[in-house]
Amino acid sequence: MNADVVIVGGGPVGLYLAAVLLRQGITVRVLEQRSARNHHSRAIGIHPPALAALDQLGIARRMVAEGVPIHSGMAVSRGRTVGRMPFAGVSEAFPFVLSLPQYRTEQLLEEQVHALDSCALVSGMEVREVAYDGGSASVSATPAGGAAQGSSTFRASIVVGADGPRSTVRDLLGVPVRRKTYPDHYLMGDFADHPEFGDRAVLFLESAGIVESFPLPGAARRWVVRLGQPAGGATPEELARLVADRTGIHPVPATNTMLSAFSVRSSVARRTVAGRVILVGDAAHEISPIGGQGMNLGWLDAHALAPLIVQTVTGRHAPEAFRDYERGRSRAALRARRQAEINMLLGRPLPARVLALRNTVIGAAAASPAINQWVAGRFTMQQEFDATGLSGSSSRSCPG
Repeated sequence: MNADVVIVGGGPVGLYLAAVLLRQGITVRVLEQRSARNHHSRAIGIHPPALAALDQLGIARRMVAEGVPIHSGMAVSRGRTVGRMPFAGVSEAFPFVLSLPQYRTEQLLEEQVHALDSCALVSGMEVREVAYDGGSASVSATPAGGAAQGSSTFRASIVVGADGPRSTVRDLLGVPVRRKTYPDHYLMGDFADHPEFGDRAVLFLESAGIVESFPLPGAARRWVVRLGQPAGGATPEELARLVADRTGIHPVPATNTMLSAFSVRSSVARRTVAGRVILVGDAAHEISPIGGQGMNLGWLDAHALAPLIVQTVTGRHAPEAFRDYERGRSRAALRARRQAEINMLLGRPLPARVLALRNTVIGAAAASPAINQWVAGRFTMQQEFDATGLSGSSSRSCPG
């Protein structure tokens, strides 16, 4: 089977890249191992630069209509508001961070891909081999969990690995990874909303460790608690108790719809371009979920990569442009990792006297419009956006 581009991984980054390329008239096959979407997803935050990129597909406004725009954040400690951070100045078009569950984002992107080419997404395929030479690349895959005799080979000008932090494409290429682990563990869950906070994000800076709270569509709210050790077999009741102990707010366990525990690590691939094979998103750089940068960083990878792919497919391949892309996205990943480390440092336990001093500093910074605006820009990833124009659209039907 031939296509201009084969994308391994049908998550938010792979689907976004596929939609962008299809709109440019590029033939695409997206190989996804899963046969069904996972509704138990962690990512919810979509930052303004990613919304601007998604807007070029014509779906950002629908996402905003379905999600919860978070126009401001606030820091609270021991029942007192320490500071507020409005997002009004970070973007003219999208002056907020959008809260929308990842599975719904994926559904909207998949609809876009299907409308452009109903054959583009090939589900239930497990990649077994990736190969490339000077002018092309190929992927061999079998039905997930199936026998080798069901193998199919997909040939393309470019192969993109968008298959997550445990990337099969990266492993098959033998790309080494720089990994870091952190002493930070979290338990999070979704409960019925607490009306006091409306559409604001709230950070509770407490001696025992941070508690984060974000609004969700459907009158729900996500709570994230920092722990000193893995949560193990925690329950909604345990998470609700931790939130209540630190904040005085009592989520109702019976309203819980999602519960997840995770420990933090990061990984950055030492190479993201290997001939005609490129890694994007978590396959290239896994970033701590604290701060919500990972999915957004992947979209910005794809946004920067798409014009280079179009050039290659149309016979204007420029290896130096891919090298520049690789260097630029590596720098972006390292910036995001540093920002995530700062976010995690902010959430670690502190003695009461040190916490009070830090809160005073945070309050003073929040009172300065210039500092507040700078911090808001860093938090919403404004420095990462490179507004590359993408236009055009097309649609196809499956070959007979």
